[in-house]
Amino acid sequence: MHTDAEVMRFVGGLRDRAGSEAMLQGRILSYYAEHPGLGVWATIERATGACIGMHNLNHLLGEPDIQVGYILHREYWGRGYATEMCVALLRYGFATLGLPRIVGITDPDNFASQHVLRKAGLVHTGQRSLPHPAYASGPLEWFERDAQAWLADHDGVVDL
Repeated sequence: MHTDAEVMRFVGGLRDRAGSEAMLQGRILSYYAEHPGLGVWATIERATGACIGMHNLNHLLGEPDIQVGYILHREYWGRGYATEMCVALLRYGFATLGLPRIVGITDPDNFASQHVLRKAGLVHTGQRSLPHPAYASGPLEWFERDAQAWLADHDGVVDL
């Protein structure tokens, strides 16, 4: 997945196996102990058991905000998995973890992910620039929602 230019186009660029392993060992695994309940998880297709990508509920780099996000292998795009993952993580973050607000960010040209975030119940509030070097490419589209509003709109129902 990290070696597919189309998949990685909007999420930091290509990584070789060593780069992916370094990210896993350095940032992802240590994050669980530092921030219980948050992290990055493999996304598994129920029907086949195949790992089809990864999803996250974690801090934006260098920021206090908690973000929802995902990356999918290209052959799984357009099947509703990204929306399903986002809705599940929003519900988990709000109802289980008690987070007051969750955000989502996308590259301005990543219209597919913007559609997913809207469909999952986040609201576009404009663009923001973030100071961390990982976000140096320019302003990002900013989506957010507070727990009370999201839970009121999703009254026990996962609407995919």
